[in-house]
Amino acid sequence: MAIIKHVPIKNADYSKALEYLLFEHAANGKPVRNENGNLIMRDGVLIDGINCGAFSFDKECEMTNWQFHKNQGRNDVKAHHYILSFDPQDSQDGNLDAERAHALGMEFASRFFPGHQVLVCTHTDGTNESGNHHVHIVLNSVRKLDVERQPFMEREIDCRAGYKHHATKTFTRFLKAEVMKMCERERLHQVDLLTPARNRITDREYRGQKRGQEKLDSLNRQIIAAQMKPRDTVFQTQKQYLRDAITAASAKAFSLDEFRKILIEEYGISLKDHRGRFSYLHPDRKKHITGRALGSDYEKDHLLEILKKNAKGKEEREADRNDRPMTEYDPTYDYHADPIAILYIRSELRLVVDLQNNIKAQQSEAYARKVRLSNLQEMARTVVYIQEQGIGSREELRARQEEASVKVHMAEASLQDTMEQIRSTNAQIHFTGQYYANKKIQSEFLKARNKKKYRAEHEKELDLYNAAVRYFKENAGGTIPSIKGLKAEKERLSSLREKQKEEINSLRQYEKELQIAGTNVEAILGPDYNRSRGKTEKVSPAQEQKRPAAVRRSRGEPSL
Repeated sequence: MAIIKHVPIKNADYSKALEYLLFEHAANGKPVRNENGNLIMRDGVLIDGINCGAFSFDKECEMTNWQFHKNQGRNDVKAHHYILSFDPQDSQDGNLDAERAHALGMEFASRFFPGHQVLVCTHTDGTNESGNHHVHIVLNSVRKLDVERQPFMEREIDCRAGYKHHATKTFTRFLKAEVMKMCERERLHQVDLLTPARNRITDREYRGQKRGQEKLDSLNRQIIAAQMKPRDTVFQTQKQYLRDAITAASAKAFSLDEFRKILIEEYGISLKDHRGRFSYLHPDRKKHITGRALGSDYEKDHLLEILKKNAKGKEEREADRNDRPMTEYDPTYDYHADPIAILYIRSELRLVVDLQNNIKAQQSEAYARKVRLSNLQEMARTVVYIQEQGIGSREELRARQEEASVKVHMAEASLQDTMEQIRSTNAQIHFTGQYYANKKIQSEFLKARNKKKYRAEHEKELDLYNAAVRYFKENAGGTIPSIKGLKAEKERLSSLREKQKEEINSLRQYEKELQIAGTNVEAILGPDYNRSRGKTEKVSPAQEQKRPAAVRRSRGEPSL
């Protein structure tokens, strides 16, 4: 997904922006130096200037400010920093290389910041270690040249030299829409930037969480070295604590008052409803944090909708319990007055316990009585289950078990085949991207006069290209597939894989139910009963004593 961020700059030293773009910087924003104290150049940097030289950006901006007598105050916004960040998957799939990302950044800056002195710099090292391509667009806040007025300019003076750029909410929203259009045109990964984020995690919170986790890990290493067990292993920001608490409380509450009560009693969080907006007070803070700062899932309208659904669901469940036979055990129901109701309680079948071989039951009569009651309940559930399944004999039950087992094995084999196809498709996507990313280098190599020198300079790229060609010769007859077709195939296979997993889980559950039902039927009827002959075999008194009490009481022909 491509995103765009905006940062206003009040620092009058424009050379600092150039220094940040060209040299390595730590997470705290300070430049990184080598053992000699020199700045370390970034890898994979592409830089250009619009209406100025790339490396004279700072001096030319100062001259423009002096010419128009602007940006003289300490609190004036001297420059604007926009970051156009592309999805890491675009570079991994081979759809976007550094040169193409830089070209898109140049196009974007030329279209939407006309007349300004703009520095466009592309980095390939990734934002927050994500490995994505991203473009930094830094512009002097004062426009240098008169330009033709564009539809997105909100004021007449926005096209005239000497006036400052205004990064309004309307303009920022317009830029987000244009980023989405650009990604759709270029067939790059994209999400809806105009819809508020459900979880709004700022760069400041991200870095704070990272620093906190590092400190916690360091502390835990000391605790472990002292042969103690750490209490916490994951650092949680105050905002994340609020998010987790709000999510948990809203899932349990049926009204706003109940939601407020759960927050304060269980999590120590105070809820304030001011001017139609929710804000939350963390137990360790003195200032509230707005729901908007946490994300759209934590704002008033969304939470009230959840509470409304919870209340409606509660009413429907109560109505269903009154109008329909119960399918779950209800401790408030009088089963003594309606004993048949217990047969319709649906729950996961469990095995009947063999009291004759249960050591704990032999040692404790109280436990044995408890097991007998539990066995009766499981027998009742088993009877209901096999009636629902339409099973009329032991032989049919065994046949169902074997059939279910075969279906599970067949489904697992189909899943393995799909997984193998996905692995093959992923490999093709990888090598196709590798092929197209280095195709231009190969073409230039073939045209180069000094091929030995060119190969020495681009050995890695040429090797990657040749590896891709070799892969498709060995696996696809030398045909290079299209990225679009491969992605469509991968999406189809991924969807099929999820369906197969759901089917396997369902089949395994059914197989487990049949196995438990079969074992319980054996316990109910006893091993001497032969349904296929329609008669009861003779058993010895010793064998008779081992049969379940429920069977001994009924010596007639039992039925399923």
